Amino acid sequence: MSAGPTDVYATARAGPRARIASLVASRARARRHGRLFALTGACADSRIVDIGCGRLGLRAHEPDLDVTGVDVAPRPEYPGPFVRADATDRLPFEDGAFDLAYCSSVVEHVEPARRARFAAEVRRVARGWYVQTPAFSFPVEPHALLPFAHWLPATVRRPYWRLGVAGEWEDIRLLRRGEMAALFGDPIAERIGPWAKSWVSVTRIEGT
Repeated sequence: MSAGPTDVYATARAGPRARIASLVASRARARRHGRLFALTGACADSRIVDIGCGRLGLRAHEPDLDVTGVDVAPRPEYPGPFVRADATDRLPFEDGAFDLAYCSSVVEHVEPARRARFAAEVRRVARGWYVQTPAFSFPVEPHALLPFAHWLPATVRRPYWRLGVAGEWEDIRLLRRGEMAALFGDPIAERIGPWAKSWVSVTRIEGT
């Protein structure tokens, strides 16, 4: 049974931008989640690893599924099996240990030079995968909620970042379509008007 929507911008600076963006993002994630099972072939009996799970991750929508959370940070509040590990190193799982690897809004936080290794681990530990990330082509940076911030060089972006809702500076590098395709396979574009808002790469679980 699915849980209710989560506050996507719960850790952002309080204000109208964060409140509105949280509502919009939560609804978008709920719509995206509604397609998860049809796209991936996952079912109630599937073993899933949520790489970069944060406080809840996939469990916010599916608390009853067999989901193992993985994160680089300790998550004592995570409501289920949890492993603290860095997917840019070798994850402590056997090849194909899971039916599905799920990874939502994580890979953009990985240093570009380490993304190939991250992607290799996502693909190694599961028979299928579902990876979502914000699109570089969308004109609003989704973490700071600032127009064009991600299109600026870091030397300009860093002071501009202070005007956004994200708070502490992070050098986030959003992915272009070509990079997403190279890492995880040809992505689906989630669009707002003419712009791709997010990329979603899916490989169905074999045999489903």
